[in-house]
Amino acid sequence: MTNIPPTGRTGRVTGRLLILQVLVLSLLATLGGRLWYLQIREGQHYTDQASSNHIRTVLVPAVRGEILDANGTALADNATKLVVSVSRTSLLQQKDGGKAVLDRLAVVLGLPAQEVHDKVRLCDAKTPQPCWNGSPYQPIPVTDKATTQQAMQIMERSEDFPGVTADPTAVREYPAPHGANAAQVLGYLSPVTQDEIDAATGANGKSAYAPADQIGRSGLESVYDSALRGKPGTTDLEVDNLGRVMGTAGGSPAVPGDDVVTSIDSRIQGIAEKQLQQALVTLRKTYDPVTHENFKADSGAVVVMDVHTGRVVAMASAPTFNPNIWTGGISSKDYKALTSNSSDFPLLNRAIQGQSAPGSTFKVVTTSGAINAGYTYSDTFPCTSSMTIGGREFKNFEGENFGMINLSKALEVSCDTVFYSVAYAQWLKDGGTKPKKPNDWLYKAAHQFGLGQKTGIDLPSEVAGRVPDRAWHQAYYDAMKDTWCKQAKSGKQDYGTEVAREDCADFATLRAGDEVNYAIGQGDTLVTPIQMARIYSALANGGTLYQPQVAKAVVSPSGQVVKNLAPVVQGKLPDSKKTLQYIDQATANVVTQGTAAWKFQGWPQDKIALHAKTGTAEVVGKQTTSWFDTYTKDYAIVMTISQGGTGSGGAGPAVRNIYNALYGIQANNTIDPKKALLPRAQTSLPAFNSDGSVAQQAAYTGPVLSAPATPLQSPAGPLTAYALAPEQRRPLA
Repeated sequence: MTNIPPTGRTGRVTGRLLILQVLVLSLLATLGGRLWYLQIREGQHYTDQASSNHIRTVLVPAVRGEILDANGTALADNATKLVVSVSRTSLLQQKDGGKAVLDRLAVVLGLPAQEVHDKVRLCDAKTPQPCWNGSPYQPIPVTDKATTQQAMQIMERSEDFPGVTADPTAVREYPAPHGANAAQVLGYLSPVTQDEIDAATGANGKSAYAPADQIGRSGLESVYDSALRGKPGTTDLEVDNLGRVMGTAGGSPAVPGDDVVTSIDSRIQGIAEKQLQQALVTLRKTYDPVTHENFKADSGAVVVMDVHTGRVVAMASAPTFNPNIWTGGISSKDYKALTSNSSDFPLLNRAIQGQSAPGSTFKVVTTSGAINAGYTYSDTFPCTSSMTIGGREFKNFEGENFGMINLSKALEVSCDTVFYSVAYAQWLKDGGTKPKKPNDWLYKAAHQFGLGQKTGIDLPSEVAGRVPDRAWHQAYYDAMKDTWCKQAKSGKQDYGTEVAREDCADFATLRAGDEVNYAIGQGDTLVTPIQMARIYSALANGGTLYQPQVAKAVVSPSGQVVKNLAPVVQGKLPDSKKTLQYIDQATANVVTQGTAAWKFQGWPQDKIALHAKTGTAEVVGKQTTSWFDTYTKDYAIVMTISQGGTGSGGAGPAVRNIYNALYGIQANNTIDPKKALLPRAQTSLPAFNSDGSVAQQAAYTGPVLSAPATPLQSPAGPLTAYALAPEQRRPLA
């Protein structure tokens, strides 16, 4: 019979109980250790996490810095407006996707319901404007024109408008002082996109952009965006478990953006814009004897530059637009007006992006190249009515004949055949169609004058223009030969196919016709107004090529200069002092007795020596492009008008009116120093208060209108000659 312990438990049962006790004690120890770890070792960490569960951080956008003119006048500033915004996240939480909320909002704002719906949809390749191009996680502004009554309706009935806010917000504004719109120079803003936020996110997980940021899309707003934008702040809101705001829990203040002080004088800018527009209007009412209809004058540009620094005093492009239309989101109607083919693309800054042949204004470059090639100041050439090269006739304007003249006189009367002669002789010296070691003096001159490359101006999307030298001919032929040769074999007999046959055969070879057309600023040569303004500034200042600049300084919100943008020297013209004086005298004669004299009769040349070169560039299928390039000892002014006729006839009066304003020249050609707006360019900065406001606008203290050492000849009657550049293909020489 088995012996049973008094307790009634066998050894096996006792062992099992012991194991169970060990397990229970182990679990208790583990739980105790974990409790110690959570409450003592990591207690503060979890306390912080628990606190953060009822904290919501809201980004506070920084106030964007202002863009100021040279005198401290705001060209771009900020206005406080009531902005109604909608959260897409909140809308998507509604059963109907927020449709009812948006419909009610449209009624309160007095806007079409469809317009409100369109403004909060996200942009993509198939969605037209208006749409939201910013981050989908930030509030989307519906209007910045809300009234106080409308804002109160929204806030008092918040249960009817979930996700809708109405807050006073700093909104970008372009006030256009003195009529200075400057749209293409200033640019515009639009919301940062989610892709841009993601692309600017660093290894620390933080992005350079906040979801509520507006960033510059063109002009100075784009180039100096990082300085203007500032740094957003934060507000920490305490919320309950339903997300209702219970109070604030701190945060950090936003840091306002820096201001950018420019060299633009808003008074001169306004006048330049007005004169450019008036020139277009006048030309559209003027008869073109070549096409037997009025000039179309569809677009143009003007640049006013300080010749001693390269700083831009005024820059206008036409057609233009009102940059305020981008504020709060652009409408589909306005967007179409800016981008459709019929708009003539007002977003384009033609001063730095408009390329065209320079016509006879290019002859100062050819003159420099000719002298450096070995021609003397006194060498004479036949200014005949025409010249035949390779069996093709190249004509002078209206068959004019001035006999044997030197290069100076050829500049004065703009004689094409003189420059044809020089170019053809150089082409032969360089080996014709079989060059060995060509010097290419005329092409070298263009590169030395800075053509064929960007000037480096502090504005986006500048184009480089084109110098059609041997390297360009070869590169362009390699890119286009298949297209040309295919068209050449088509059997068609039209003009385009005939040209394709020539180009397929030998475009890679620099032909005589290429060089003679190039010498008068025609053919494949392309320049921009800013390039020509830099060249004529260099002629005025003794040969220094400056980098064109619009901004002068970056100033902090406290009024301290953060960065002084000093003038930058980029190079020198390849000319001696004597050559510059030679060109200087020739361009002065253009005003007094040459191709611009008929528009500058009575000009006070003995007090303000004015130098000019007219240009008329022909374009296939269009009316001629007007160029008028000028300079004084202080300024260079270049104006060009597409389909505007001759240089002096199209742009001459407008340029003269800008000079009149600068120097205070009255209707009777006398000078009134008190009415001179800017007889010398402004070089100093405005004075700022400690809060960043302008304490005192910079002001020129007095005119300097001394006569030149050797007074030049007074105007001498009407126009004597103008060389209209011919539109001719390259001769088969």
